[in-house]
Amino acid sequence: MMEQYIPIVFMVAIGVIAGVVFAHINRWIGPRRPNEEKLSTYESGMEPVRTARERFSVKFYLVAMLFIVFDIEIVFLYPWAVVFRKLDAAGIIGMGVFLFVLVVGLIYEWRKGGMDWK
Repeated sequence: MMEQYIPIVFMVAIGVIAGVVFAHINRWIGPRRPNEEKLSTYESGMEPVRTARERFSVKFYLVAMLFIVFDIEIVFLYPWAVVFRKLDAAGIIGMGVFLFVLVVGLIYEWRKGGMDWK
């Protein structure tokens, strides 16, 4: 029975080895010619205009959270769509309630101006 897990262990081992190799390959074979310009904080050559402690608008965070909420809904919609033809009435009603709550939330955010980039 344990021999069924050998391919999975093999794939995990390849993934771990590939991750370590890809993370460190530049350190192993890359050129090492550090200078003052490369080691400076702003190596792109641009001088900082403002401080690093600048405040962001709350709209930025609101839009980011809305994106996450409405993006995560796909995680719940995809399995439902895959088994849609096999669902009984309770499954369809349950997903209908989920979609209804989601649409009500979207309309609420739209009316409150949460999606305006002004």
